[in-house]
Amino acid sequence: MLIQSFFVQGLSHISYLLCGSKTCAVVDPKRDIQIYLETAKTMGLQITHILETHLHADFISGHMDLAQKTGAKIYAPKSGNCHFDHFGLSEGDTFEMEDMEIRVHETPGHTPEHIVYIVIDHSRGEEPIALFSGDTLFVGDVGRPDLFPGMAKELGGKLFESLKKLANLPDFCEVYPAHGAGSLCGRAMSAKRTSTIGYEKRYNYALQIKDQNEFVKVLTTEMPEAPDHFSRCSDINRKGPTLTKDLPALMPLDSQTFYQMAKNKNTIVLDLRPYEAFGGQHVPGAYHIDLGGNFSTFAGWVLPPEANILLVAENVSQAEEAVIQLRRVGLDRTVGYLDGAMYEWAKSGLVTQHVCQLSAEELKRRMTEGPPITLVDVRAKREYMTGHLEGSINIPVADLRKRYEELNPEVPVAVICNSGHRSSLGASLLKMRGFKEVFNLAGGMVGYNAAGFGPECPVCIAPHGPQTFKK
Repeated sequence: MLIQSFFVQGLSHISYLLCGSKTCAVVDPKRDIQIYLETAKTMGLQITHILETHLHADFISGHMDLAQKTGAKIYAPKSGNCHFDHFGLSEGDTFEMEDMEIRVHETPGHTPEHIVYIVIDHSRGEEPIALFSGDTLFVGDVGRPDLFPGMAKELGGKLFESLKKLANLPDFCEVYPAHGAGSLCGRAMSAKRTSTIGYEKRYNYALQIKDQNEFVKVLTTEMPEAPDHFSRCSDINRKGPTLTKDLPALMPLDSQTFYQMAKNKNTIVLDLRPYEAFGGQHVPGAYHIDLGGNFSTFAGWVLPPEANILLVAENVSQAEEAVIQLRRVGLDRTVGYLDGAMYEWAKSGLVTQHVCQLSAEELKRRMTEGPPITLVDVRAKREYMTGHLEGSINIPVADLRKRYEELNPEVPVAVICNSGHRSSLGASLLKMRGFKEVFNLAGGMVGYNAAGFGPECPVCIAPHGPQTFKK
């Protein structure tokens, strides 16, 4: 038995190959499946099984593409009522792969239909050696039960019972979760990506809570905000995502064609260049999500899923990477990119907009010497509470889509986050809503504090630390 993991930055998603000597299974696959095909081929293995622990809310799964490419059978929770051809699994079901026996436990809580896969390697022993825990049990955390409206307490109680069931596994049983630090499917995940049942029983904060009512209270209070695509992805995964081969090809567009297409009311422009490039000049009304930041999550969070998407990138490879990351969160309608980028746009004499990038020193001087400026901190509430500029207003970036009405468009606005990535997205949201004088704090609070104007932020210096999310 061999287990190979694959980590997706940004989404912090972890998938696995569970390998025998001739065959292998893919556990909780991402949508862009080429790496599984290449790895299996390199190892001389045939992909025969596709194992889904649940209907993922934070990303689109690759089960349909894998099945179409390999002929492998899909295994998924029976209670998920999936619409595609699959083996529906329930409590106590078992199946075999070479010397491995795989047992199924139902573990509802994070989602109503969740299951886990417990592996026994009979070539070595007769006890469970590995647990593919999906989003039930993480390293240092457990799955959040608050993603389904009106069901948080019910699912919290079920999660409590599901974890008790997993605690009965041998202490040496290895834990392979579907997410690591940075995922919004929990709130205190460790940067370490694997663990054991024994270690989690001893050190996982959630497993130390022995009272069910207290457990439910902790797991349903002050949880991170859930992105918009969390409410869409589960159902897409249940129905079976569109095969990527059937999605539109990315087309290069000259400036005039791009300009005409962008005027369509069902089309948006997404600029994914670094924020300093976006600030220099960009297509009027464009969203800005820096490909160097947490691109997939914020794209799924703020972009309208029904819109056609036109990309502004530095080059074609950057545009192609953006398409992959957009498809991971169910944004399948990317139709073209600006050939030649903003250089060709400017040569065509078309109008551009700008966002001035303020250094920490410039913002400090503006705050002390005037003229008046509104400070909008677009970080999450918990980040904001670790340290912020006096007089700033906390509006998480996704909320700016509606809460911009709380701001005076006649007063200049400086947008702030940790690094300058989210704040540039926030600046783009304000620009498209008519705010004329918008600034971005380049380097964010990290740069502001490094310049000596504020204390070090614990989130910035240790972004994977679970202490940030404790009560």
